[in-house]
Amino acid sequence: MLTINDSLAQSYIELEEKYGAHNYHPLPVVLNRGEGVFLWDVDGKKYYDFLSAYSAVNQGHCHPRIIQALTQQASKLTLTSRAFFNDLLGKYEAFMTDIFGYDKLLPMNTGVEGVETAIKLCRRWAYEIKGVNEGQAQIIVAQGNFHGRTMAAISISSDVDSKGGYGPYLPGFIEVPYNDIEAFKKAIRLPNIAGVLMEPIQGEAGVFVPEDTYLKEVYSLCKENNVLFIADEVQTGIARTGAMLACDLIDIRPDILILGKAVSGGVLPVSCVMADDEIMLTIQPGQHGSTFGGNPLSCAVAMEAMQVVLDEKLAENAARLGKIFRTEMQKLVDSCDLVTLVRGKGLLNAIVINDSETSSTAWDICLRLAENGLLAKPTHGNIIRFAPPLVMTEEQLLDCCNIIRETILQFEEK
Repeated sequence: MLTINDSLAQSYIELEEKYGAHNYHPLPVVLNRGEGVFLWDVDGKKYYDFLSAYSAVNQGHCHPRIIQALTQQASKLTLTSRAFFNDLLGKYEAFMTDIFGYDKLLPMNTGVEGVETAIKLCRRWAYEIKGVNEGQAQIIVAQGNFHGRTMAAISISSDVDSKGGYGPYLPGFIEVPYNDIEAFKKAIRLPNIAGVLMEPIQGEAGVFVPEDTYLKEVYSLCKENNVLFIADEVQTGIARTGAMLACDLIDIRPDILILGKAVSGGVLPVSCVMADDEIMLTIQPGQHGSTFGGNPLSCAVAMEAMQVVLDEKLAENAARLGKIFRTEMQKLVDSCDLVTLVRGKGLLNAIVINDSETSSTAWDICLRLAENGLLAKPTHGNIIRFAPPLVMTEEQLLDCCNIIRETILQFEEK
């Protein structure tokens, strides 16, 4: 199994254990360098990255163009707050709204800030435009969701670990089973429904891909009932699923779009919410904001990071390599009993391990994968998510498939 260099790596781990909060359970690997699809630990061991910082590093680690944009702007101006204008925010907003086809952008920092912003916008629109009585707006959410860890996000979560012990929770949300259109039809007929907040693919739930017709029907029902469709594409967006947005795969345009993570290529926390004027202009000065949101450093980095996605055709690469990866993993499913299912879109994929959610099997496999030079992480106990940087080549992908196959077969023989 994976061993830790007693002198160096262990000292870093012990330092975190002693002085840091114990709110994460990382694999025992201490990293200090990244380039493209590769990471290196403090002992010099090289790994393929098959997590991409939960899809934040779609453009690869330390992409030279993004780092150049960072360093050039960092030496000029980093932060003004929104008390003043800066010369990059408007350019960034125009750049992003042109790519995604919206009237307005509201800049924030983290993905969950984007979610909070979208909830505020939805409620404002309900009261000012739709005519819902103040304080009565309801937003439909899906079971198994992950929208972050703020109070609003955990209030709509069904994950016991994320939610337990933090009550009382925020009201105003109705939970329905994901991928169950009949349950959704009942919920949307309830009074005071303002919006529907969903992930096109539930990443933290184990890369749960709904039926092709599900979100299309949800979207159509939203339009029929004057309800806003809010897409949380923080993890699925920016070419990860083989299109710029996962919603593009099914040809729907969210009323409110939330982006984060790979907007900056993993260099800075940058998120944003986009919507048309009728929705976005319900928020006026003093009613929402962020000191760091829209800072010139983030704007410079995000524009270059997004341009890299376009120039290097990362959506097309993700679509092509994703098909190869699922084909190779399906061979594994067909030939062994330990892996029961592969699913995903583009380069957001997962395999389901033939064991219970409470077992350590998936964790143990990830430890062995790290030992064999590939970093991945389990989710929900018996599911391993595979999401490499989108700059990966076919040769590298096939090498990784071999590592995964050989590692799984080692466990199959036990």
